[in-house]
Amino acid sequence: MANDKFAMRLKRAIDLCLSLVLTVLTAPLLLFAVLLVKWTSEGPAIYSQTRLGRGRRPFTIYKIRSMFHDCERLSGPKWSSGNDPRVTPVGRFLRASHLDELPQLWNVVKGEMSLVGPRPERPEFITQLEKSLPRYGERLEVWPGLTGIAQVNLPPDVDQESVRKKLSYDLYYVENGSLWLDLRLMLSTGLFLMGVPFATSARFLGLIPEGLEVAPVQRPRVVESATVGVVAGNVQ
Repeated sequence: MANDKFAMRLKRAIDLCLSLVLTVLTAPLLLFAVLLVKWTSEGPAIYSQTRLGRGRRPFTIYKIRSMFHDCERLSGPKWSSGNDPRVTPVGRFLRASHLDELPQLWNVVKGEMSLVGPRPERPEFITQLEKSLPRYGERLEVWPGLTGIAQVNLPPDVDQESVRKKLSYDLYYVENGSLWLDLRLMLSTGLFLMGVPFATSARFLGLIPEGLEVAPVQRPRVVESATVGVVAGNVQ
């Protein structure tokens, strides 16, 4: 689909219509989450970071803060773990419910992201990851997304090995993406938000690619990052 102009235009039209509807429907939840963060911790309720989108174009991503304000001031950027002490008690709830991702609907409205696609990454980390994962840059041939086949099948990134596994799914999407696949991924995500595990819906909807080859590592190295995910997000 990455090279099909008609399919990409139709995908963009669907993204715009659905994201506008979702923005209106989820506005009360967004307001609730913002107030909850403001009442329980210091700092801004919504934060922003620079990411690279389709064609390596930088854009500003938005998210409701789920970590303590300025938590990387001393440590610098680093992977988020399952029990990350930087995450606030309210932040754990926001992550579990994925309310922290709601502001990214605005990125979809603006055309910087899609509802479905690989998760966007910081430009400084993409440079590092491309050195050890030569095909990593191919993810930038499509719009980054709120959800995607990698997010549905795998847990949040915690190290370079997890990025390597997700890359294989992202490359599968770049090569085999279609509106039908997008529809199934959005349905799987919707079911997840209603309590149906990804593993169950992915199996039922045929979202587990067969014979997937895990991307090779050219030069193993440790990369500290605070990768963002929808639905599988793991940063503030």
